[in-house]
Parts: sequence; structure tokens; C-alpha cells
Amino acid sequence: MTQGPSADPGVIDLLGLLAYAELGSFFRLADDAGLAPTLRAKGQLAALAATEQAHYQALCDRLEELGADPEEAMAPFVAPLDAWTERTEPQSWLESLVKTYIGDGIAGDFYARVAGLADDETRVLIEGVLAETGRAEFVAETVRGALEEDPKLAGRLALWARRLVGEALSQAQAAAVRRPELATLLAGGAEGGDRRSAPTSGAGDLAAVSRMFASLTEGHARRLRAMGLAD
Repeated sequence: MTQGPSADPGVIDLLGLLAYAELGSFFRLADDAGLAPTLRAKGQLAALAATEQAHYQALCDRLEELGADPEEAMAPFVAPLDAWTERTEPQSWLESLVKTYIGDGIAGDFYARVAGLADDETRVLIEGVLAETGRAEFVAETVRGALEEDPKLAGRLALWARRLVGEALSQAQAAAVRRPELATLLAGGAEGGDRRSAPTSGAGDLAAVSRMFASLTEGHARRLRAMGLAD
């Protein structure tokens, strides 16, 4: 097991970012569960929220195993993630579900791209966090059902989804700019998962990271189709 000061600072940043994102997802899903219109939806969202809390705890435990303080590791990412939350305040329960689906989808694509750059134990943990969720199917099914009842919702929700993508990528790039170690790690992901091929300059790292974030939008069309929001 990797310990203490030998831990890669970029990996600590990655785990801190993921941990705070999971904590935010827990609170969003718990709020969504309280607002859900049916007992079935309340129960499913509450279960998803509990899963997010378990993921958060597992990430904090891994940070401690690596000799890092979880609160300190998360601290640099509070501002950009909170900014995304505040700038994308949903106006309805459906908008909140779309926000969860789109935001977590982009985050999942992002973490999957860079998980292989971490040590084996951290990689397995990140892959488990990404795999142990059923929210995508539930959200897509719920949104499709709402559109069947009121097709006029499609245009507004599709526009909302596009806005969420733009805001998420903007804040993700802002986080990378603030954390050069994380940018260096992510640059490896942008160059095909091999850190040895990552750029060595700060400017080169950020350019590679920008390309990687741009490529994450490829999954957006797939998520829109799953919710019935594609043209």
C-alpha cells in the first residue's frame, strides 16, 4: 500500500476533487429525494445518495492511507465546484435530475480517462466509484416519462443540459489552472494515458488538459439521447 510523502501530489488532488464531488452529489441527491413526487422515486434517490456517501468515505479513507488530510485535499476544489452548483441552480425537480445526470456523466468520463494514471489501488477505487451507481438509468427513465406526458418540456430541458455542459467544463478548467500538479496528471490522460508522454511545461499541460475537456463533450449527445432530449 502506498504511504505518506511518496504519494503523487497530482493523485492527491485527483482524489480530493473526486471526494468533494461525491460529497456534493450526496447532498444533491438527498435534496432530490425529498422533492421527489412519488415514494418510488424518493426511495431510489435516497439509496443513490447513500451510495454517494459511501463513495465519499472510501475516498477519504484512501487519502488518509496516502498520508493526506482529506479536508486539505478537498479544499482547493470547494470554490470551483460550489461555483458550478451556484451558477446552475435548477428551477424544477426535473432540471435537478438532468443536472445530476449531466454533471455526473461528464465527471465520470473525466475520471475514467485519468484513473489509469494513478497507482493500482487508487485506480481500482476510482473505477469502483464510477461503476457502483444506477442513477443514470433511473434519471433517463424518469425524464423520458416526463417528456411523454409533456413533450413541450424537451426544448427547455435540452437547452438546460447544454448550459450545464458549458459551465461544468469551464469550472473544471479553472480547477486545473489552480492546481499545476493536477494539470500535469491530467495532461497524461489527454495524451493517451501515458504520463511519460505528457507535456513538461505548464502551458503545454493546460493546452493538453483543454483538449481533453473538449473531448468529454462527445458523451453529451449519448446522454441527451438516453433522456429523450436529442433532436
